[in-house]
Amino acid sequence: MNRPNTSTPVNVSKPATVNETRIRVRYAETDQMGVVYHANHFIWFEVGRVELLRQFGFSYKDMEREDDCFIAVVDARCRYKAPVHYDDEVIVRTYLKHVREKMLHFGYELRSAETGELLAEGETTHIVANSKMKPRALPEKFINVFRDAVGSH
Repeated sequence: MNRPNTSTPVNVSKPATVNETRIRVRYAETDQMGVVYHANHFIWFEVGRVELLRQFGFSYKDMEREDDCFIAVVDARCRYKAPVHYDDEVIVRTYLKHVREKMLHFGYELRSAETGELLAEGETTHIVANSKMKPRALPEKFINVFRDAVGSH
């Protein structure tokens, strides 16, 4: 998997836009073994995704309310590389991998804020839908920003 960072382009034309969000692990996010419960990684992916949209200049809430545009998860994957523990600080790196008129594909890395170690990596695929969950095309104002973020037009 090609994992972009601010110096590695997703394609030859332009580097991908990456959002980095810091999260400190709360005790309630850990399991009986003292390790972050696996499903919490998907919650952190969502946090990163929402912050990436903010970085683009709009909010997911506004996409829903003002544009009747929802991005529903249809596939979610996570590969766990190292355990994460209470009070660890994690950097969630989020970027768009692919954009189509009715589909978005996000990539994620969870890294230790202290060491930079890769803790987990994942991806989510989303279909674009209206409030009745019927497929629809992304409004032009969003698709242009998203395509620019991955360097494709």
